[in-house]
Amino acid sequence: MAPNLTGYYRFVSQKNLEDYLEALNISMALRKIALLLKPDKEIDHQGNRMTVKTLSTFRNYILEFEVGVEFEEDLRIVDGRKCQEMTARDAVCQQVFKKVK
Repeated sequence: MAPNLTGYYRFVSQKNLEDYLEALNISMALRKIALLLKPDKEIDHQGNRMTVKTLSTFRNYILEFEVGVEFEEDLRIVDGRKCQEMTARDAVCQQVFKKVK
């Protein structure tokens, strides 16, 4: 079983986010806003269930899912889309956060 990730994380850096957003067909204006954000993450990890709160000055966003199970993510509040997702260990886009609590 993966380590418990429960905690509060501060943004440190990101890699390939613009390419990732462009591949998702996110508008240039929204990509530029996303690249300026330095969101914090608050994670509640209970067994295979995770709740990830993304906290930023632009918009807060809550994602709940079960690790390894495909789910529909409703991104209409972010960019008007819905998409199917599954958590995975290998990432195309990498964001680095430092646990602070």
